Amino acid sequence: MTTEYSGTGDPARSLALLWRTREPASRRGRTDLTVDRIVRAAIELADAEGLAALSMRRVAERLGVGTMSLYTHVPGKGELLDLMLDTVYGETVSPDAAPTGWRARLEDVARQSWALYLRHPWLLQVATTRPPLGPNLIARYEQELRAVDGIGLTDLEMDAVVTLIGGFVHGTVRGAVEAAQAAERTGMTEEQWWGAHAPYLEKAMDPRRFPLAARVGTAAGEEYQAASDPARAFEFGLARILDGIETLVRDRPGAPAPSAGG
Repeated sequence: MTTEYSGTGDPARSLALLWRTREPASRRGRTDLTVDRIVRAAIELADAEGLAALSMRRVAERLGVGTMSLYTHVPGKGELLDLMLDTVYGETVSPDAAPTGWRARLEDVARQSWALYLRHPWLLQVATTRPPLGPNLIARYEQELRAVDGIGLTDLEMDAVVTLIGGFVHGTVRGAVEAAQAAERTGMTEEQWWGAHAPYLEKAMDPRRFPLAARVGTAAGEEYQAASDPARAFEFGLARILDGIETLVRDRPGAPAPSAGG
Protein backbone atom coordinates (compact mmCIF):
# COMPACT_ATOMS: atom_id res chain seq x y z
CA MET A 1 0.00 0.00 0.00
CA THR A 2 2.97 2.34 0.49
CA THR A 3 3.23 4.91 -2.28
CA GLU A 4 5.37 7.63 -0.72
CA TYR A 5 8.25 8.04 1.70
CA SER A 6 8.59 10.75 4.31
CA GLY A 7 11.86 12.58 4.76
CA THR A 8 12.60 12.88 1.04
CA GLY A 9 12.63 16.67 0.94
CA ASP A 10 15.62 18.91 1.44
CA PRO A 11 16.52 18.58 5.17
CA ALA A 12 17.22 22.27 5.75
CA ARG A 13 14.06 23.40 4.00
CA SER A 14 11.86 20.72 5.56
CA LEU A 15 13.02 21.42 9.10
CA ALA A 16 12.77 25.17 8.59
CA LEU A 17 9.17 24.77 7.48
CA LEU A 18 8.27 22.20 10.15
CA TRP A 19 9.61 24.39 12.94
CA ARG A 20 8.64 27.63 11.18
CA THR A 21 12.14 29.06 11.38
CA ARG A 22 12.17 29.98 7.71
CA GLU A 23 12.01 33.69 6.94
CA PRO A 24 8.72 34.71 5.27
CA ALA A 25 9.04 34.87 1.51
CA SER A 26 8.23 38.06 -0.33
CA ARG A 27 4.61 38.22 -1.42
CA ARG A 28 3.82 39.26 -4.97
CA GLY A 29 0.42 37.66 -5.36
CA ARG A 30 -2.22 36.27 -3.05
CA THR A 31 -1.34 37.65 0.37
CA ASP A 32 -3.76 35.20 2.04
CA LEU A 33 -1.81 32.17 0.82
CA THR A 34 0.18 30.65 3.69
CA VAL A 35 2.02 27.43 4.45
CA ASP A 36 -0.78 26.41 6.82
CA ARG A 37 -3.46 26.90 4.15
CA ILE A 38 -1.47 24.92 1.63
CA VAL A 39 -0.95 22.06 4.07
CA ARG A 40 -4.60 22.00 5.11
CA ALA A 41 -5.71 21.87 1.46
CA ALA A 42 -3.27 19.03 0.79
CA ILE A 43 -4.60 17.05 3.76
CA GLU A 44 -8.19 17.57 2.64
CA LEU A 45 -7.28 16.40 -0.86
CA ALA A 46 -5.55 13.27 0.44
CA ASP A 47 -8.44 12.54 2.81
CA ALA A 48 -10.93 12.77 -0.03
CA GLU A 49 -9.07 11.10 -2.88
CA GLY A 50 -6.06 9.28 -1.45
CA LEU A 51 -2.38 10.01 -1.65
CA ALA A 52 -2.18 9.10 -5.34
CA ALA A 53 -4.18 12.26 -6.10
CA LEU A 54 -1.74 14.51 -4.26
CA SER A 55 0.31 16.87 -6.40
CA MET A 56 1.28 20.50 -6.21
CA ARG A 57 -0.99 21.19 -9.17
CA ARG A 58 -4.04 19.58 -7.54
CA VAL A 59 -3.42 21.44 -4.28
CA ALA A 60 -3.14 24.71 -6.20
CA GLU A 61 -6.43 23.98 -7.98
CA ARG A 62 -8.09 23.34 -4.65
CA LEU A 63 -6.87 26.71 -3.40
CA GLY A 64 -7.74 28.51 -6.62
CA VAL A 65 -4.20 29.70 -7.27
CA GLY A 66 -1.50 29.06 -9.83
CA THR A 67 0.79 26.10 -9.16
CA MET A 68 3.93 28.22 -9.13
CA SER A 69 2.56 30.35 -6.28
CA LEU A 70 2.77 27.30 -4.01
CA TYR A 71 6.51 27.01 -4.54
CA THR A 72 6.95 30.45 -2.94
CA HIS A 73 5.91 28.83 0.33
CA VAL A 74 6.70 25.09 -0.03
CA PRO A 75 9.65 23.95 -2.18
CA GLY A 76 8.09 20.70 -3.37
CA LYS A 77 6.00 17.62 -2.72
CA GLY A 78 8.56 16.01 -0.41
CA GLU A 79 8.50 18.94 2.00
CA LEU A 80 4.72 19.20 1.67
CA LEU A 81 4.25 15.56 2.67
CA ASP A 82 6.39 16.05 5.78
CA LEU A 83 4.29 19.08 6.72
CA MET A 84 1.09 17.09 6.21
CA LEU A 85 2.30 14.28 8.44
CA ASP A 86 3.44 16.55 11.24
CA THR A 87 0.18 18.48 11.10
CA VAL A 88 -2.05 15.42 11.48
CA TYR A 89 0.22 14.00 14.19
CA GLY A 90 -0.72 17.08 16.17
CA GLU A 91 -4.28 15.76 16.37
CA THR A 92 -3.11 13.11 18.84
CA VAL A 93 -1.31 15.54 21.14
CA SER A 94 -3.70 16.34 23.96
CA PRO A 95 -3.25 19.17 26.49
CA ASP A 96 -5.71 17.41 28.80
CA ALA A 97 -4.57 15.36 31.78
CA ALA A 98 -3.60 11.83 30.85
CA PRO A 99 -5.63 8.89 32.18
CA THR A 100 -4.54 7.47 35.52
CA GLY A 101 -2.26 4.46 35.30
CA TRP A 102 0.26 3.38 32.68
CA ARG A 103 -2.05 0.79 31.17
CA ALA A 104 -4.85 3.29 30.61
CA ARG A 105 -2.35 5.78 29.21
CA LEU A 106 -0.99 3.27 26.70
CA GLU A 107 -4.54 2.30 25.72
CA ASP A 108 -5.22 5.97 25.09
CA VAL A 109 -2.11 6.22 22.91
CA ALA A 110 -3.22 3.21 20.86
CA ARG A 111 -6.83 4.36 20.48
CA GLN A 112 -5.84 7.86 19.44
CA SER A 113 -3.52 6.41 16.82
CA TRP A 114 -6.25 4.03 15.56
CA ALA A 115 -8.70 6.93 15.22
CA LEU A 116 -6.07 9.03 13.42
CA TYR A 117 -5.62 6.39 10.71
CA LEU A 118 -9.37 6.14 10.24
CA ARG A 119 -9.62 9.91 9.80
CA HIS A 120 -6.64 10.01 7.44
CA PRO A 121 -6.35 6.61 5.68
CA TRP A 122 -3.61 7.95 3.40
CA LEU A 123 -1.23 7.70 6.37
CA LEU A 124 -1.01 3.98 5.61
CA GLN A 125 0.43 4.86 2.21
CA VAL A 126 3.45 6.66 3.68
CA ALA A 127 6.57 4.86 4.85
CA THR A 128 7.87 6.80 7.86
CA THR A 129 11.10 5.00 8.73
CA ARG A 130 12.66 8.43 8.15
CA PRO A 131 10.06 10.50 9.98
CA PRO A 132 9.37 14.21 9.62
CA LEU A 133 11.13 15.57 12.68
CA GLY A 134 8.67 18.35 13.37
CA PRO A 135 7.26 19.78 16.60
CA ASN A 136 4.06 17.73 16.56
CA LEU A 137 5.89 14.45 15.99
CA ILE A 138 8.26 15.24 18.86
CA ALA A 139 5.36 16.31 21.11
CA ARG A 140 3.55 13.09 20.25
CA TYR A 141 6.63 11.03 21.07
CA GLU A 142 7.03 12.89 24.37
CA GLN A 143 3.40 12.19 25.26
CA GLU A 144 3.74 8.51 24.39
CA LEU A 145 6.88 8.15 26.49
CA ARG A 146 5.17 9.78 29.47
CA ALA A 147 2.67 6.92 29.38
CA VAL A 148 5.37 4.51 30.58
CA ASP A 149 7.73 6.85 32.39
CA GLY A 150 8.60 5.69 35.89
CA ILE A 151 7.17 2.15 35.68
CA GLY A 152 10.55 0.39 35.77
CA LEU A 153 11.55 0.32 32.11
CA THR A 154 14.92 1.44 30.78
CA ASP A 155 15.02 4.28 28.29
CA LEU A 156 15.50 1.84 25.41
CA GLU A 157 12.62 -0.30 26.65
CA MET A 158 10.39 2.78 26.83
CA ASP A 159 11.22 3.55 23.21
CA ALA A 160 10.62 -0.09 22.27
CA VAL A 161 7.19 -0.09 23.93
CA VAL A 162 6.16 3.03 22.05
CA THR A 163 7.41 1.49 18.79
CA LEU A 164 5.60 -1.77 19.54
CA ILE A 165 2.27 -0.02 20.15
CA GLY A 166 2.66 2.07 17.01
CA GLY A 167 3.50 -0.93 14.84
CA PHE A 168 0.62 -2.96 16.26
CA VAL A 169 -1.90 -0.22 15.54
CA HIS A 170 -0.51 0.31 12.05
CA GLY A 171 -0.92 -3.37 11.26
CA THR A 172 -4.40 -3.89 12.67
CA VAL A 173 -5.96 -0.67 11.44
CA ARG A 174 -5.02 -1.52 7.86
CA GLY A 175 -7.77 -4.16 7.84
CA ALA A 176 -10.35 -1.67 9.10
CA VAL A 177 -9.36 0.92 6.49
CA GLU A 178 -9.37 -1.61 3.68
CA ALA A 179 -12.78 -2.94 4.73
CA ALA A 180 -14.23 0.57 4.74
CA GLN A 181 -12.71 1.32 1.33
CA ALA A 182 -13.97 -1.96 -0.10
CA ALA A 183 -17.49 -1.24 1.09
CA GLU A 184 -17.37 2.27 -0.39
CA ARG A 185 -15.99 1.18 -3.75
CA THR A 186 -18.07 -1.98 -4.22
CA GLY A 187 -21.32 -0.83 -2.62
CA MET A 188 -21.36 -4.06 -0.59
CA THR A 189 -20.87 -4.25 3.18
CA GLU A 190 -18.74 -6.94 4.80
CA GLU A 191 -21.89 -8.62 6.07
CA GLN A 192 -23.40 -8.64 2.60
CA TRP A 193 -20.19 -10.00 1.09
CA TRP A 194 -19.97 -12.76 3.69
CA GLY A 195 -23.61 -13.63 3.26
CA ALA A 196 -23.10 -14.04 -0.48
CA HIS A 197 -19.95 -16.17 -0.22
CA ALA A 198 -20.40 -18.25 2.93
CA PRO A 199 -23.00 -20.71 1.54
CA TYR A 200 -20.79 -21.56 -1.43
CA LEU A 201 -17.71 -21.93 0.78
CA GLU A 202 -19.56 -24.36 3.01
CA LYS A 203 -20.39 -26.53 0.00
CA ALA A 204 -16.94 -26.35 -1.57
CA MET A 205 -14.73 -26.88 1.50
CA ASP A 206 -14.33 -30.42 2.82
CA PRO A 207 -14.24 -30.28 6.66
CA ARG A 208 -12.46 -33.65 6.73
CA ARG A 209 -9.53 -32.14 4.85
CA PHE A 210 -9.52 -28.85 6.76
CA PRO A 211 -11.05 -29.70 10.15
CA LEU A 212 -9.65 -26.75 12.09
CA ALA A 213 -10.30 -24.23 9.34
CA ALA A 214 -13.87 -25.50 9.06
CA ARG A 215 -14.55 -25.40 12.78
CA VAL A 216 -12.81 -22.17 13.71
CA GLY A 217 -13.66 -20.40 10.46
CA THR A 218 -17.34 -21.23 10.87
CA ALA A 219 -17.39 -19.94 14.44
CA ALA A 220 -15.57 -16.73 13.45
CA GLY A 221 -17.72 -16.16 10.35
CA GLU A 222 -20.94 -16.59 12.31
CA GLU A 223 -19.71 -14.20 14.99
CA TYR A 224 -18.23 -11.53 12.72
CA GLN A 225 -20.51 -11.89 9.70
CA ALA A 226 -17.33 -11.18 7.77
CA ALA A 227 -14.02 -12.85 7.02
CA SER A 228 -12.42 -10.96 9.90
CA ASP A 229 -13.09 -8.27 12.49
CA PRO A 230 -10.19 -5.77 12.64
CA ALA A 231 -11.67 -3.88 15.59
CA ARG A 232 -11.93 -7.06 17.65
CA ALA A 233 -8.41 -8.07 16.66
CA PHE A 234 -7.24 -4.65 17.82
CA GLU A 235 -8.90 -5.01 21.22
CA PHE A 236 -7.60 -8.55 21.74
CA GLY A 237 -4.08 -7.78 20.61
CA LEU A 238 -3.79 -4.56 22.60
CA ALA A 239 -4.81 -6.33 25.79
CA ARG A 240 -2.23 -9.07 25.21
CA ILE A 241 0.53 -6.53 24.54
CA LEU A 242 -0.29 -4.67 27.75
CA ASP A 243 -0.32 -7.98 29.64
CA GLY A 244 3.15 -8.68 28.29
CA ILE A 245 4.50 -5.29 29.34
CA GLU A 246 3.05 -5.78 32.81
CA THR A 247 4.76 -9.18 33.07
CA LEU A 248 8.06 -7.71 31.89
CA VAL A 249 8.06 -5.09 34.62
CA ARG A 250 6.62 -7.31 37.34
CA ASP A 251 9.14 -10.11 36.86
CA ARG A 252 12.22 -7.90 36.79
CA PRO A 253 14.58 -8.95 39.60
CA GLY A 254 14.81 -6.41 42.38
CA ALA A 255 12.34 -4.02 40.81
CA PRO A 256 8.81 -4.26 42.21
CA ALA A 257 6.36 -3.50 39.44
CA PRO A 258 3.91 -0.65 39.78
CA SER A 259 0.29 -1.55 39.42
CA ALA A 260 -1.43 -0.89 36.11
CA GLY A 261 -3.20 1.95 37.88
CA GLY A 262 0.03 3.54 39.07
